[in-house]
Amino acid sequence: MSNNNGKKINTQAAMDKAVKRICNILRRDKAKGARLYVAELTWMFFLRYLDLIEQQEEMKALALGNHFEPTMDSPYRWQDWAAPFDRKATFETTITSKLQGWKRRDIIENGESSFISFVNDTLFPYYSKLKDNAGASNIQKVVSEIFINQGQTVLKSDANLLDVLDEIHNLTQAEIDTQHMFPISQAFEGMLPNLGEKKNDGGQFFTPREVVRLIIEVVNPQLGGKVYDPCCGTGGFLIESYKHLIKQNPTATQIEELKTSTFWGREDADEAIPILLANMVLHDIDLPRIWHGNTLTGAVTFGDLFEGAPAQFKYILTNPPFGSKEGKAAQSSFAYKSGKAQILFLQHIISSLEDGGTCGMVIDEGVLFHTKTKAYTQTKRKLLNDCDLFCIVSLPGGVFVNAGAGVKTDLMFFSKGKSTRQIWFYDMTLDEEFKPRKVNKGNPLEFKHFDDFLMRLKLPVDHPDRISERSWFMTKAEIEAKEYDIKAVNINAPDFSDKRTSTELIEVIRKAQSEIISLLDQLQQ
Repeated sequence: MSNNNGKKINTQAAMDKAVKRICNILRRDKAKGARLYVAELTWMFFLRYLDLIEQQEEMKALALGNHFEPTMDSPYRWQDWAAPFDRKATFETTITSKLQGWKRRDIIENGESSFISFVNDTLFPYYSKLKDNAGASNIQKVVSEIFINQGQTVLKSDANLLDVLDEIHNLTQAEIDTQHMFPISQAFEGMLPNLGEKKNDGGQFFTPREVVRLIIEVVNPQLGGKVYDPCCGTGGFLIESYKHLIKQNPTATQIEELKTSTFWGREDADEAIPILLANMVLHDIDLPRIWHGNTLTGAVTFGDLFEGAPAQFKYILTNPPFGSKEGKAAQSSFAYKSGKAQILFLQHIISSLEDGGTCGMVIDEGVLFHTKTKAYTQTKRKLLNDCDLFCIVSLPGGVFVNAGAGVKTDLMFFSKGKSTRQIWFYDMTLDEEFKPRKVNKGNPLEFKHFDDFLMRLKLPVDHPDRISERSWFMTKAEIEAKEYDIKAVNINAPDFSDKRTSTELIEVIRKAQSEIISLLDQLQQ
């Protein structure tokens, strides 16, 4: 594929460079930070993608002699108002024949108002009202949700807006095949991490992709199960789950289910909704099943896309907000009252998980060892009694610092339907040389750093290599004795000293672990 400069774009790095050039145009206007320029590019990429798809579908319909009903009428399609026009054609020919870019040319050469005025006062209101049409399609509802929450463009210069439209159009000039559209999703992949960069204020909506990928690797969703994220931000967990499931050789029927009825989520932040919905559509999830509203209070802003949602889900993958405080309206729906959002989300997750289902989530480590507040202890008791909390990974500091969260975080994995007997802890705070692992922009946490963890996790629970300098077990009885202080840092970590070899110590711990399990089995009989 070639862009407008004639250069080949065949790597993610080259794509990122092209997108960065577009971002620079936005930054020289009013979209100074990632939270603004990502939102701007979101609606533009989305409209361009939708136009490409519908042009293809229209051609198929014409070839078969079938009627085609576009999502948008002319002149609200990208090809009418955003695409560049042929300057060699006369004005009259362009307008009367409605050639590509005819509305754009009409506004520029014969319009009574500025181009931005057309976008803000005509285009956005039209898109926002599509869901109100009689028999509005699902995609029209998605379009409306994106533009209701976007409001208007933040740009103030016609020239800058037109330059960006040209860059996007030229970037997406590629041959369209029946299996895969131009990978606008790849452009999005390179852009979204900017939300999580230091000094940007959109990090709360973005979970590092290495963390997302690891959680999905451990939970391992399978075809046929519904996937849910109660606070889905920009949709990372849902999209990566789609990528995971599409590799499992689904049938045509299963592919349709993946695109329309597998992935469900909730998000409250108005500014995240346009990015979330567009991101999912750009990644081939045709119908994003997103509930716009407050998950904890139940207050809904727009719930039409969530119609038909199951009461419980097979897989829950999520990163609840750190440090969020909730009032009585949120607490009233839960058995254990707390102002700590993560405690309420944990209760919501347990009740939303079906028997036999599995959850992988990020959690503030402080929640695991805090015992002074009754709701914390009650919620953790419910977790251990109703679910098998089989693994906790202690992440190094700095993983979420760019998202404005300097708290120490862990990953927690549990399945519902049977109680916890023991928890396997893995300490990622140590590097390969068993020194404190430092995570920052110059030394990011990469997926390969989890290789040892994944290797040991796949071993049988009683395998001696499950215990190492970084990993150990803690029984439910021990946690209960500590009043539900589930602390993942060096509670039962082996003391590898010079007095005995690591192998000897591991064998001693393995035998003690087997004896504890045997005793628990006898007590339960």
